[in-house]
Amino acid sequence: VVENRGGAGGNLAHEMVAHASPDGYTMLMGTNSVPVNPFLFPGLTFDPMSDFAPVSLIGTYPNLMVVPINSPAKTLPEFIARAKREKVAFATPGVGSSPHLAAELFKHMAKIDMTHVPYRRVAAGAMNDLLAGRLDAMFNTTGSLLQSVRADQVRALAISSASRQPNAAEIPTFAESGVPGYAVESWYAVFVPAKTPPEIVKKIQTDVAKALADPAVKARFEPLGVTVASSTPEELGVRMKAEAELWGPIIKAANIKGE
Repeated sequence: VVENRGGAGGNLAHEMVAHASPDGYTMLMGTNSVPVNPFLFPGLTFDPMSDFAPVSLIGTYPNLMVVPINSPAKTLPEFIARAKREKVAFATPGVGSSPHLAAELFKHMAKIDMTHVPYRRVAAGAMNDLLAGRLDAMFNTTGSLLQSVRADQVRALAISSASRQPNAAEIPTFAESGVPGYAVESWYAVFVPAKTPPEIVKKIQTDVAKALADPAVKARFEPLGVTVASSTPEELGVRMKAEAELWGPIIKAANIKGE
């Protein structure tokens, strides 16, 4: 049974699983918001680092930075130069979302300022405003923006991953476009309540890895821009800690509050 429990940046679902019986029958399909949300939402009733047992990574996906097709910025260095001499505004799917955090990291590393304009319906409102020139840029997932890039509605300046993506090899990375060291990807993963017995965690991880090796499963993720990748529980735990160490200071410096 799949229960889609949205709201509060995913915290309603996170809280339910964190407090569920650790019997292996309640699992969380989460994102990198799991280790990041405590920095955005003070006062949570659970600690993701101690109340969840990581099981396996599901897949990773980068974010794209795009500009209007008629933007004077043809490359990322040109956009950075423009942002240093005049005000620019960028859209994301919401405050504290992975595209928003990716943009904040870009601002920090490129030493520029940009005004954030969050949208709840990026596909409609934000894209219309971007195409009309009322926005200077947009950050969102590859799956959300690549079709618009292919249709020549917008121009992709950079992709957030460490290397170029096979399905968008023509789009350069931030690191090769003037922001050395920039490399972030979002991800999906499976978690269970912390006190779930190790043998149950191992069984679930084995089943997840087997499912992800199925070509039909990989094919379902491909249109979403997700690169399928399983992991051990230990590897996912290391990834969670790294996310917290990266985004905690960025969120604090930018004074970002979850909505």
